[in-house]
Amino acid sequence: MTNDLDIPSRLRPRRAITGMSAVLVPYTADATIDWDAVEAQVARTQAAGLTPAVNMDTGYVQLLAEADKERVLDITATVTGGNFVAGAYVPDTPGTPFDLDAYLRTAGAITERGGTPVVFPSYGLNELDDDGWIAAHQAIAEAVDRFIGFELGAMFVPYGRIASLDAYRALMDIPQCIGAKHSSLSRQLEWDRLAARDQHRPDFTVFTGNDLAIDMVMYGSDYLLGLSTFAPAEFARRDRMWESGDPRFYELNDLLQYLGAFTFRDPVPGYRHDAAMFYELRGWAVTDLTPPGAPRRPASDRAVLATILERLTEFV
Repeated sequence: MTNDLDIPSRLRPRRAITGMSAVLVPYTADATIDWDAVEAQVARTQAAGLTPAVNMDTGYVQLLAEADKERVLDITATVTGGNFVAGAYVPDTPGTPFDLDAYLRTAGAITERGGTPVVFPSYGLNELDDDGWIAAHQAIAEAVDRFIGFELGAMFVPYGRIASLDAYRALMDIPQCIGAKHSSLSRQLEWDRLAARDQHRPDFTVFTGNDLAIDMVMYGSDYLLGLSTFAPAEFARRDRMWESGDPRFYELNDLLQYLGAFTFRDPVPGYRHDAAMFYELRGWAVTDLTPPGAPRRPASDRAVLATILERLTEFV
C-alpha cells in the first residue's frame, strides 16, 4: 500500500494525458435509439481528441439488443476508422461458469472492426479465484493482439470485482493487456496500482474510472470515464491545460468534478439519465429518455445541470 506521505511526490506535472470517453446512447421521443445522435457523439468525442469508448456501461451495454450493439460498433468503426475501444460484454447470471467462447466472440466483433476490446466483468469471470481470473485473461490474450482489462466496483454492477494487487501485477504480465480501467472509486487503491505499474511495467496504462476523483490524472493515471461523455471537448481542454502548465486546469477540473460528484451520487447508475439530460440541454439529443431498466433521476437535476453547463462556457 502506498504511504500517504508519498502522495505529493507522485504528482506528474506537464504530462500528456490519454483520454478515453464512454459514449452515451441517446433515445428519441418514440423510445428508439437515436442513431444520428450516437454517430454525432462518436464524431464529437474523436474531434475533441479523445478515444471513443462504446458499448460500455455508459452506453447501456447490459440493456441493448445484440443487433443494436453490433450497429454501435459499425457506426463507430466507420466514424473513427478503427480508433476506438469497446466493451467485450458477456451477459450471464450468478453461478454461470466463465464462458471463454462468448468472450472471444464479442472481442472478435470489436477487433475485426479495428477496435480494442475492454474485457467487461461478468458473473462467470468474477466468481473465479485470482489464478482463474488471470488464466481467463491469458486465454483471451491468445486470441487478440491487444485488450484492456477492467476492474469495476459493485456500486456500478452487482457482478463487479476489484482484483487483489497480486492479481493486478499478474495482469500486467500479459503482454497483450495494454492497460486496465480501474473503477473502485478509491484513490488509495488506484495509487497502489500506479505504484505497482511504475515498478513492474511502466508502459502499462492505468485508466482511471474514478468519476469522483478525475484529478487522478495528476498522479499518472490516464482515463476511461463515463463522466467525460457530458463534456468531451472540455475534458480535452483540461488535459491540454495540464500538459502546458496552465493554472486554469484546477478551476476547470473543479467544475468538471462538481459535475461528477453530483451525477455519480447514489444510485450510481443514475448518472446515465443525468447524461441524457445534459445531452438534451446541449442540443445533442432530442429527449432525456433512457431504456427500460435504467435508473432515472428527479426532474430537479435539470436546473443544477443547466447551471453547470452555463459555467462551462467560461472556459471556451
